[in-house]
Amino acid sequence: MNQGQNGMPIQYMLVEPFVYQTLMSIKGSTVVVETSRGSIRGILRDVKPDHIVLFEGDSSFFVRSAEIIWVMPD
Repeated sequence: MNQGQNGMPIQYMLVEPFVYQTLMSIKGSTVVVETSRGSIRGILRDVKPDHIVLFEGDSSFFVRSAEIIWVMPD
């Protein structure tokens, strides 16, 4: 395990540029997202390199990109 200067483990994050670019192109659309814990439907409100924000009803859901299996416009 790699460690930083203060002895803490260094965390690495994988960014999938094509997935990120595709999600950015459908931002504001209603989507269905399949995750390792099930599917969720909502409006894709925000896209970051490490997570997305879905809005459904009056709730916001923050989904880690690493948990996304597939995304489909609804």
